[in-house]
Amino acid sequence: MATALLNNIDHGGWRVAIRHGADVGDAVNQMLLVPTEFVAAQREYPILLRHRQDGWTATALLGLDRDENLFLDTDRWSSRYVPAVRRRGPFLIGVEDGDPKIRIDLDDPRVGTTEGQPLFLPHGGEAPYLAYVRDALATLHAGVEAAPAVYAAFARAALLAPVRLDITVDEHHCYLIEDCWTIDSARLAAIEGAELARLHADGHLILAFAIVASLGNVEHLIERKRLALRT
Repeated sequence: MATALLNNIDHGGWRVAIRHGADVGDAVNQMLLVPTEFVAAQREYPILLRHRQDGWTATALLGLDRDENLFLDTDRWSSRYVPAVRRRGPFLIGVEDGDPKIRIDLDDPRVGTTEGQPLFLPHGGEAPYLAYVRDALATLHAGVEAAPAVYAAFARAALLAPVRLDITVDEHHCYLIEDCWTIDSARLAAIEGAELARLHADGHLILAFAIVASLGNVEHLIERKRLALRT
């Protein structure tokens, strides 16, 4: 992937096509989420936690089969919230002289000079689309920085619990999703006193409740799968 530091001199006339699809990485059944988007994401997707050697991560469950995104409708998402890692489009954060800067993926098929939304206004200011991208990148950057403290707080409060999703769509389509974790709802409800106050003060309590609530979206995912099987 070839990238360049975005600026209004080199890229003043560039445009980006606002679309989604398999060719730009949207055809996946799980997608990274960062803590700064848990509250918004829990309204749409089941949020699952995973533990790897390098620590904890969270993903939105988007589909049940491999490379299946049940929220991808041709070239757009059919959900109210799109994960920040996809909202950012062909952009990423790079560090220049110790500061985070926006870089653009020059190889992305959505990038060009003839179609799509402009990145800059005629006199050099940022166009609305670039402000939208900047918001998504800020969500990601802040979320990555916050994640270690969030997961450490969950672990300290003994909130993390393994979960196994045994999903039946119909008699021919059954799925078992393992190696995942969630928030122990009983333990969360039992927390009180100083421990509860600390979680609330640090902004971690609402994130724990969002993860618990998100599992209700498994039923919505099943309905999307049934609809996909009928079409």
